[in-house]
Amino acid sequence: MTVEPKTIAVAGGRFNPPVYRAGKGEPLLFLHGAGGMGLGFTPDLTALAESYDVIAPVLPGWDDTDGLELIDDIHDLVFFLQDLCEALGLSSMHVAGHSIGGMFAAEFAAARPDMVKKLVLVSPVGLWIAETPVADFFAVLPNELPELIFGDLSNPALAGMMTPPADEEQLAQMMYLQLANFSATGKFIWPIPDKGLKKRLHRIKAETLILWGDLDKLTPPAYGPVFQSKIAKSQLHTIKGAGHMVPLEKTPEYVAEIRAFLG
Repeated sequence: MTVEPKTIAVAGGRFNPPVYRAGKGEPLLFLHGAGGMGLGFTPDLTALAESYDVIAPVLPGWDDTDGLELIDDIHDLVFFLQDLCEALGLSSMHVAGHSIGGMFAAEFAAARPDMVKKLVLVSPVGLWIAETPVADFFAVLPNELPELIFGDLSNPALAGMMTPPADEEQLAQMMYLQLANFSATGKFIWPIPDKGLKKRLHRIKAETLILWGDLDKLTPPAYGPVFQSKIAKSQLHTIKGAGHMVPLEKTPEYVAEIRAFLG
């Protein structure tokens, strides 16, 4: 499925994010991870669109979009999400988020429990365990990144995904977008991702599915039980053989878990 994003005016045009949208059924707002939406409407989103109206915005600052300069902290980001939903005509929906998108989804569900029907958190960041720290991917060299975020580099679904383009202009653009995405990510999780989420997780009222890859080297699986302990109506499922990029590494299992949970 080829899905092209449409630019949406948010908060009177203060933000103009590209938004990918496809599918049918109940609305499912998906918040991307640190890598942005550079890969487009990926196979996991395509599979979910068979059952849900999948809405995947590019968040301010990612993929070289404007608007990050108007957001000072996580609370501003939550207000942006509320304004985005208003612009899209959404008053109640399922919400899912991966990695830093999982942190944003949790913050949104804690701030606006009235808007979130069910919540899916996939390898979310946002907490800190000193004995099991989240990896500092800002210090990782480009050639070391695949080993950090993928559980099994021989996974056929990942073939070519991390291979740099041969064309010099395309390579320069890829590196530029990666820097832009890292810069946007750093605004919310540097130097550590603990921005107070642990004090707000109890406010989440939605039934919550927490998904984790058992080979996750970026956000260790030890964080899963901590998230579960702080969200009242939550369940934790571990997907074997997956690293941090669960949606792309184990797409069938990942989608099946979400469908079974959302109904």
